[in-house]
Amino acid sequence: MTTDTNTIVIALAVIVLVAIALWMYTRKRRSDDLARRFGPEYQRTLDEMGSRDKAEAELLARKKRVDQFEIVPLSPADAQRFSQEWRTLQSRFVDNPKGVLADADQLVRDLLKTRGYPIGDFDSRAADISVHHPGVVEHYRAAHEIALREQRGEVDTEGMRQAVIHYRALFSDLLEVQDPRQPSSTHPEMRTQS
Repeated sequence: MTTDTNTIVIALAVIVLVAIALWMYTRKRRSDDLARRFGPEYQRTLDEMGSRDKAEAELLARKKRVDQFEIVPLSPADAQRFSQEWRTLQSRFVDNPKGVLADADQLVRDLLKTRGYPIGDFDSRAADISVHHPGVVEHYRAAHEIALREQRGEVDTEGMRQAVIHYRALFSDLLEVQDPRQPSSTHPEMRTQS
């Protein structure tokens, strides 16, 4: 080989190594960003999908889908109405816990609908919620699971109380009120996050 050929081979090898390093850095950064954005939901999706590529594709697809929704904070009047309905539900639980979980689930669905989330099946709702509320989506899953067990008669009052606590955590996080001085387009959920 001539010196020029050696130089070309070395230059190509360096370019390939730089390209691989850049690709690995970009992929790691994307993974870190998704893990930070989705919190525990990132690991849950990774465990469920069994592959980092599949899990990250799923999370990115969720974000893309939810970014198309018009998610809005509640008006002060709606927030007050939902808060009152929640207080009524909790006080009913003290006197008669039967049926409260179904009502709590319905109240959460009503709140989601008012905020602009589509109301599909449970798994779709949980996936959609995970985009803006990753810290509480596990509460939703836990509450829903207990509610399903309660329908089969497999949950005692303590289990129902735990479900209400889970629903309350989700409900509180979803109960965002629009500041009348701030246009909704500047609401944090409306901003695109990378």
